Amino acid sequence: MWNKMNNKKWKIKNKILGLSLLLCCSSVQAEVLIILPESGPLARAAFSIKQGFLSAYQVSGQKVPLRWVNSDRKKIPQLLKQYVNKKTQLVIGPLARQEVEQLIQSRPGIRTLSLNEATSKTAKVWQFSLSKRDDAAALKQQISQDGIQQLLVLRQPGHETEHELVLMSLLSQSNLQLHLVEKPPFFLKHKQGILLLGNADWLATLRGLGHKRIYTVAHAINEQHSPPRGIKFCDVPVLYFGHWPDVHQAYHQNPVDMSYQRLIAFGGDAWQIAQYYLANKKLKQIEFYGRTGLIQLSEQGVQRTPSCFQQTAHGLKVL
Repeated sequence: MWNKMNNKKWKIKNKILGLSLLLCCSSVQAEVLIILPESGPLARAAFSIKQGFLSAYQVSGQKVPLRWVNSDRKKIPQLLKQYVNKKTQLVIGPLARQEVEQLIQSRPGIRTLSLNEATSKTAKVWQFSLSKRDDAAALKQQISQDGIQQLLVLRQPGHETEHELVLMSLLSQSNLQLHLVEKPPFFLKHKQGILLLGNADWLATLRGLGHKRIYTVAHAINEQHSPPRGIKFCDVPVLYFGHWPDVHQAYHQNPVDMSYQRLIAFGGDAWQIAQYYLANKKLKQIEFYGRTGLIQLSEQGVQRTPSCFQQTAHGLKVL
């Protein structure tokens, strides 16, 4: 799915930071501390994030030292106490949700960019993630723009629990009427749409969907199957546009499927957030079009808005 579509709407709009700003911290030997698991169940995901982070870091030309710490089977407060020092300008991580909870409970005195979300918040921690809630919010907005009032939901048998968070997010974020169905309808009524929740192999077996008012989730898209014509979904833009050579570089060094490509992109955006912060710690607000969507940072936190697409007879287009 590494499409090289040339769409002016999706050229990178964020300003490139000057090297003079980027090197401002090196004179005081600033250090960025990255906390990720090197072993355990999240090690594979962490490796892809690290790939994307390092590739973006190398392309940026930044020289600030990076210090990597293995979080597997360790308590986050202990790691912070052991490794944060006067040189530490920023902490990135951890990745596991329960570790982010530990981080927040410890109330760090240093700016920290966690790589997952927790239910609670604290002032110094920006929570950044590839949350399904973000995907659902973007999809809900697209469904609303289409004037849909009633959404039929068709789920792949045996995979129902995988998409509960998406359904909960849609219910909590809108006045949509959701109705579960067991097969595609013969036709959709006015202001009625259908949401398909399953994997790409299952999606490819469905027939008689029509070409209007059909929707799905990002993880129903893969390289092996072209999405059904007319279907709309929201996903990280780097999978479909060639504007971020660092992500392509990381991918070609270690080819992986789309789920890990998203994590590579996520790592690249984590470095770009760090890059902005290191250049000017007094910035109250940061906004840029990143590899995973529109990134907006403020004292209230991080908001990520994925890009939305539609499969047409002539290929994929941006909505």
